[in-house]
Amino acid sequence: MKIIELPVQFMYEGQTYYIYPSLIEMNNELTLVDTGYPGFLPLIESAVKEQGYDLGQLKHIVITHYDDDHIGSLYDFKQKYPGVTIIAGEREAGFISGEVKSERLVQAENLLADMPEEQKEFGQSFVDTLKSLRHVPVDRTVRDGDWLLDGAFRIMATPGHTSGHISLHLPELGSVITGDAAYIEDGGTELLVANPQFCLDLQEAAKSLELLKSLQARHYYCYHGGSLHI
Repeated sequence: MKIIELPVQFMYEGQTYYIYPSLIEMNNELTLVDTGYPGFLPLIESAVKEQGYDLGQLKHIVITHYDDDHIGSLYDFKQKYPGVTIIAGEREAGFISGEVKSERLVQAENLLADMPEEQKEFGQSFVDTLKSLRHVPVDRTVRDGDWLLDGAFRIMATPGHTSGHISLHLPELGSVITGDAAYIEDGGTELLVANPQFCLDLQEAAKSLELLKSLQARHYYCYHGGSLHI
């Protein structure tokens, strides 16, 4: 079993950015953690191929939480790889499937109502993006403490960024896949709360970060900022 970090480069408003989905390889099968923004399927496929793997081996997709940069291409993945099993936490599953209006959309709409006029164009664009996300049924819901892939990794509830955010603990590898429960600044050596301005509950996010640190893992794979190896 191994974890493969997938640096996915993209441009936004003339600047270069990266996200870092994770790929778990076990018994010649692949599990992808999070799927990038809408339209990112080809970028992730390319990153997987660069690492010497083929998404024909893809068996599972784990979604850490509902945000446009994590579920944006989930529908495209399910269309192209219909046999894949989509896994998400119980609370986030309703947002992903479209059965429940997402917390992030509620937050974005509330923020838009109070935004200064000069920021409203951006705020409205974000609301429109969230509304345009295509919903996908979740095949398996998980909760804190569940073990997946024959005990390869454990689901950890890490709320704060969203209320149902999950992270993955792989004790055999001394590793944690954090989603947005943690991030690393460029060149940094410390785990930080990811995007605190967007956290639905900053206190809970800080508690979740401390929980991840308490594992004293050797490797932390963050969706923003890349990996930290201790």
